[in-house]
Amino acid sequence: MKTKNLIFDLDGTLWDSRATIIKIWNKVLSKHQLIQKELKPEDMDQYMGLLAHDIVKDIIPGISDLQARELLSEIVAEENKTLHLEGGILYNGVEETLKSLANIYSLFIVSNCQDGYIESFLDYYQFNDLFIDFESHGRTQKNKSENIQLLIERNQLSTEDSVYIGDTQTDYNSAKSNGLLFIYCKYGFGKLSDPLYEPAITTFSELNVHISDITK
Repeated sequence: MKTKNLIFDLDGTLWDSRATIIKIWNKVLSKHQLIQKELKPEDMDQYMGLLAHDIVKDIIPGISDLQARELLSEIVAEENKTLHLEGGILYNGVEETLKSLANIYSLFIVSNCQDGYIESFLDYYQFNDLFIDFESHGRTQKNKSENIQLLIERNQLSTEDSVYIGDTQTDYNSAKSNGLLFIYCKYGFGKLSDPLYEPAITTFSELNVHISDITK
């Protein structure tokens, strides 16, 4: 069946926001004297795509759940405000490819990010008109697999003509649990357990050229 719907991950797939958000994490964690040295953008590579609560618990071993929630509330508020003003770095070819794909397919986003994060991405780059719908962990408190299912049901999508595009093993697992074909973005932050997995792309613009072949 011909592909009709493309569902995207965000971090490591459409953009790289590390340089923007790392400043916020350092500011908040330093304010509360919870880190001895500042985090670098590359320190966040291993965490991109994970739930923010799990990231805090790993960066600050022994922190209580209550303190983690309080820190996250502060970080999230600052992130959403700053990302609206500064944005992140789009991967090469994302803007023109999305605009081209939107003429043919229905586009969606499902991410493990906080509520307001996808909105910041869409607003900063004025992409709102390109996407039909989106869902996030921050809005539902559900995992990625469940959020993909929610989006599919809400928009009455068929799994047979829908594809999930992302860069991590979690993305792969979430797509497969919903019966979706998964396209792996090799340029992102994650690695798959199968290094030879196909279909895969090395640049985002390959979607525009090869989507028909990849999703046969």
